[in-house]
Amino acid sequence: MKRDSRLSGTLHVLLHMAEADGPVTSERLAAAMTTNPVVIRRIMGGLRDRGYVRSERGHHGGWTLVCDLSKTSLRDIYDALGSPGCIALANRDETSSCLVEQAVNAALGDAFEEAEALLLARFADVTLADLSADFHARMVRATNTDERSEHG
Repeated sequence: MKRDSRLSGTLHVLLHMAEADGPVTSERLAAAMTTNPVVIRRIMGGLRDRGYVRSERGHHGGWTLVCDLSKTSLRDIYDALGSPGCIALANRDETSSCLVEQAVNAALGDAFEEAEALLLARFADVTLADLSADFHARMVRATNTDERSEHG
């Protein structure tokens, strides 16, 4: 089953950008994501159009995060990416004349819609600031664990 990891990858890149002191090049972001800089530029272009990032050309150019992390939700970023499918499952044949298939489609379709609505509601409740806070808490725990193992 093919999975769409653009949202996860984009959030990863945005958190790296939030930690940067200045603009970050597409090449550097692509290296962090193990992808091609063209993919990064395509994603960032959509985010720039929505006002979440800014791009600067030239020797010291790159991408800069310009949105308020506490006011930007995962749903906002999801929407900026074009609302990719949340669920990889689908009905086999949406327009079947078979009554059995229609019954299956109705049951699965309702479940898919409910699951997607729940997921999108959760995305709306989580901000980039929440992700950043979690990242920083993990860094503190990792640092404390490293220090204990060095002195233990």
